[in-house]
Amino acid sequence: MNYPPKHHQETDFTNIVETIKQYPLATLISAKDSEIFTTHLPLMYNTSDGEFGSLIGHVDKFNPHIELLQENIPAQVIFHGPNCYISPNTYSTTQFPTWNYIKVHISAKATRITNNEDVIASIAHMTSTLETSDNPYVLDTKNPRAQALLDYIVGIKLEITSWEGKFKLSQDKLPKDRKLAKEVLIQESRKDITAFLDNIL
Repeated sequence: MNYPPKHHQETDFTNIVETIKQYPLATLISAKDSEIFTTHLPLMYNTSDGEFGSLIGHVDKFNPHIELLQENIPAQVIFHGPNCYISPNTYSTTQFPTWNYIKVHISAKATRITNNEDVIASIAHMTSTLETSDNPYVLDTKNPRAQALLDYIVGIKLEITSWEGKFKLSQDKLPKDRKLAKEVLIQESRKDITAFLDNIL
């Protein structure tokens, strides 16, 4: 049995990579015996490792998850693209409520990056990739404060062994309804979150 249904499975790896690049904050999952370890962290896609490339990041050295990020230990990574509730009122035809989303599931082999210069270089690359302002911050890898970070973090590489795209975007609906659902997803992605943040901060 194929799940999710075939029309909700993304088969173009280019779209998988684009999702990773656009939404780099990932959920990293590992398991030991009956205990699950979960860490949220940004990961950068790197084309140079294995058949599908790898994901590069770093974790606080006091995070207990570190124990399971060693030589070729299996890990799962989830990237979370846009998502939203789709009301039946969205469609031009009679439908039920649903939730549309883009998710990428990655299976990988986890290893540590032991060379400090490679770790700090990966942080500099992440910073330059994520900076979008007109006057972007540039991380000076030789700065003593930047070098001091290396005492508190562990660099990790996740070589991708397999991948799955779960793109539930009303593909089973009429073209007109699919377009209407897409418009709602775009609107929700641009939704003002000021009130929400004001309540929790």
